[in-house]
Amino acid sequence: MQTRKKYIFLALLASWLLLFFFGGDQLHRFTFFSERKAEAQRNWPRWTDQSLLKSFADPEELQSDGDPSVPSPRERRVAQLSIYKNSRCRMETCFDFSRCEKHGFRVFTYPRGRDQPISESYSKILTSIERSRYYTPNPEEACLFILSIDTLDRDHLSGQYIHNVDEKIRGFPLWNGGRNHLIFNLYSGTWPNYTEDLGFDIGQAILAKASFYTESFRPGFDISIPLFPKDHPQHGGERGWLYQDSVPPKKKYLLVFKGKRYLTGIGSGTRNALHHIHNGKDIISLTTCKHGKDWERHKDTRCDKDNLNYEKFDYQELLHNSTFCIVPRGRRLGSFRFLEALQAACIPVLLSDGWELPFAEAIDWGKAAVVGNERLLLQIPSAVRCIHPEHVLAFQQQTQFLWDAYFSSVDKIVHTTLEIIKDRLLQHRSRSRFLWNTLPGGLLALPDFSTYLGDFPFYHLQRGSSPSKKFTAFIRATSMAGSLSQPILRLIQAVSGSQYCAQILVLWSSEKPSPPSGKWPQTTVPLTVIQGRSKVSDRFFPYAAIQTDAVLSLDEHTSLSTSEVDFAFVVWRSFPERIVGFPAQSHFWDAKQRRWGYTSKWTNELSIILTTAAFYHRYYHSLFTEYLPARLRELVDGLAACEDLLMNILVAAVTKLPPIKVAQRKQHKEAVPQQVGREDGDAGTPLAGEQSPSPAWSPPAKRKGTAGGPHLSQQQDCLNQLVDWFGYMPLVSSQLRLDPVLFKDQVSILRKKYPYLDKP
Repeated sequence: MQTRKKYIFLALLASWLLLFFFGGDQLHRFTFFSERKAEAQRNWPRWTDQSLLKSFADPEELQSDGDPSVPSPRERRVAQLSIYKNSRCRMETCFDFSRCEKHGFRVFTYPRGRDQPISESYSKILTSIERSRYYTPNPEEACLFILSIDTLDRDHLSGQYIHNVDEKIRGFPLWNGGRNHLIFNLYSGTWPNYTEDLGFDIGQAILAKASFYTESFRPGFDISIPLFPKDHPQHGGERGWLYQDSVPPKKKYLLVFKGKRYLTGIGSGTRNALHHIHNGKDIISLTTCKHGKDWERHKDTRCDKDNLNYEKFDYQELLHNSTFCIVPRGRRLGSFRFLEALQAACIPVLLSDGWELPFAEAIDWGKAAVVGNERLLLQIPSAVRCIHPEHVLAFQQQTQFLWDAYFSSVDKIVHTTLEIIKDRLLQHRSRSRFLWNTLPGGLLALPDFSTYLGDFPFYHLQRGSSPSKKFTAFIRATSMAGSLSQPILRLIQAVSGSQYCAQILVLWSSEKPSPPSGKWPQTTVPLTVIQGRSKVSDRFFPYAAIQTDAVLSLDEHTSLSTSEVDFAFVVWRSFPERIVGFPAQSHFWDAKQRRWGYTSKWTNELSIILTTAAFYHRYYHSLFTEYLPARLRELVDGLAACEDLLMNILVAAVTKLPPIKVAQRKQHKEAVPQQVGREDGDAGTPLAGEQSPSPAWSPPAKRKGTAGGPHLSQQQDCLNQLVDWFGYMPLVSSQLRLDPVLFKDQVSILRKKYPYLDKP
């Protein structure tokens, strides 16, 4: 037993000796074998295999914390807490809903001081609010308040920086700690770290801000808006660059960037690395450091070469000929390049970590942009190459939709902001993300009308559904005799004979009382008389009695047969988003007078269908009354035949499509000359780069009857004033007319479905 213990002891001793002589040096390398563990530097470990690793950076660079001008995440959080003292604000805690209960969603802008400086961009924002249907000049009716103090540029080095904002807003009796206020901001912070400091306490106000960090963004309360230039159009705006007939299967460049490169400071890291992906073939990445006053003092070895290559390419040409556009962060998270890429149908590739994208609460950016990571720049080329061509086209189409619906003008940016806030107030009647991200967009899909997709005229194709199989005939009667004329009696009999007619509504707009019920003709469908006012705009009021999707709008002197009504309704069911009807007219550009003209002469083109005999969806009654501001309806009530123009322009602005003319037995007769202000050779369209006229808005004139020049002059005035309000000409011309099969063919009348269309 003693001998066995002796051998075991000798074996253990020998093992320790061997381990000490042959492995002691390796054991000494482990940190637990050393007493210097506490002295090891925390910011960069000393790897045991550092002799085997190739060094790609200087040890001093690795030991440092990077650019001292770039704040650390902890420093940024501390700064945000000092700026946003009410960082936990939500609509339920920092917004007074009771102010919106009595008068609804109304917006009040503070009066502008005479000596108060205001930038061009902020003036456009205030004008957009005052042009909206939510504006009220009475603060007692307001649900939301907008400061007249310009808060867009809060860089204290800027010439547009407003000092002592805190003192000014505290003197406002309506301020109330910022409650129910909305503050707009485009630029915050200054050199070198560009924090989100606004220079004043926003209190409990909602912040609509560009370049919003997700860390400081208060979800469901704040709103991220895009950064837009000071020359961004007030309304209308330029259309996108992607046309239906100009979609190349493959563009010249896959991925492009051309812009500034920052040598130092925040935002320099991403842009300094962009040259790594440039291949000079299908990926063009050009930067220049030639900007700023002292760029030569800071320039590096790449500057001269970069500046030389930078001048070889035109920025607009790259936008036109590239599929993807890199949108890196600048000094701040957002940049003008974002909207430029959207308009050009160049799919944005975003390299701006931590950016709360504009209107992300409503817009699904995953369908229109590629969100990259600044640290994974080298993976971007392979990632975009993997996107299927069908998906590329879908992305491009979505960029055009988003640009036109929400970003092409200051009006649309501001109105989108207001609509998002309104949706928060009425959650049960808010728009779904489908409505926000599908044509025609959230601004034109009113939740007050309905939240069910089938009630709108735009979504039947996506849903695989059809509009209702019946229509409501809506006849406007203005007879001064107080009795029924023969034309309206014949019209009621013809319309009631249609197999698709559900009911007839007569809007009695005469000053004299309507005839008693016994004087109206007996019909197979219900006939209801609605007492109206003398206002022309009443014909497009959303009456609760209209229950069918289709509305057949008629005047008492319109002459139609039952066959014409039936055929027009069948055509409308295939195009429920358009106006389908009989009497057609067109617009033209008068190059001599430099304004839009209007003609009823029969030509090869049409762009207007008179609502004296036309089918359209009942939703346009709600859009006409609730979407358009009151001043446009006042214009309609004051100018002759202006309601037809406004309804056609409204539908064209929503659908971007022309109306549809259908066959008619005889030409529609009017008590006016055939043509207005148009001479042979004068017709045309505005020249390239030529803007449509912008006449001053005139007060509504009194109606002067329907004969002669005054009537038609008012129509042209109406057309040009509507174009001025919309900011562009929405009407779309067409050369299409739909006739039934065998129409006018020399065959037996028994073979025709609508035989009476051939009879004069």
